[in-house]
Amino acid sequence: MKLMLQGVKINCHSSIKIQKDKTIYIDPFKIKEILHDADFIFITHSHYDHFSTEDILKIAKIDTTFITITETKSSLELLGIPNNQIVIVEPNNTYEIKGIKFETVPAYNENKKFHPKENKWVGYIIEFNGIKYYIAGDTDNIKDIEKIKCDIAFLPIGGTFTMNAKEAADLANKIDAKIIVPIHYGEIVGTKEDLDKFIKSSNKEVKVLID
Repeated sequence: MKLMLQGVKINCHSSIKIQKDKTIYIDPFKIKEILHDADFIFITHSHYDHFSTEDILKIAKIDTTFITITETKSSLELLGIPNNQIVIVEPNNTYEIKGIKFETVPAYNENKKFHPKENKWVGYIIEFNGIKYYIAGDTDNIKDIEKIKCDIAFLPIGGTFTMNAKEAADLANKIDAKIIVPIHYGEIVGTKEDLDKFIKSSNKEVKVLID
């Protein structure tokens, strides 16, 4: 199991980096170094803590491919990103871009107003070097994602804007995943107590990658 997490780093919050023969970022946020090493940048939605142009500029290079949702396109163009490097996605589709296969899955709130279903924001299942990574994005525990199959699932646990720790554990126990990595806590919302509650309520292997 430990080998599956090689090359995986949670910068903070929901900011994920997966580095193998290519380097993938998901929702880069509060990046400390100027690296310019991103082959792919995946964006789940347009909120500032998931789509940060300041942080994108620290990691993007001349040929980075952006996988993102409609609202961010104009902002990327203002950064000088060519249209042929921007892939606009919607939920419930499959793609293959430069050898990387991925699916888009719904991500939305059912009982909150922050992430409406009609916005068509997404989570991703990214297949990379033989491992399937599910990044849920900002979502509640919704029926659309209960049958997810993956190797590693990154689930938000902080509540307020997403599912809370108990709801996330309920989802973790339903989906077909070998490892669960909790995210979206400790920075803007979510506490150490939420993390403890999530771990106690989950019957899957949980790996904590946020310091």
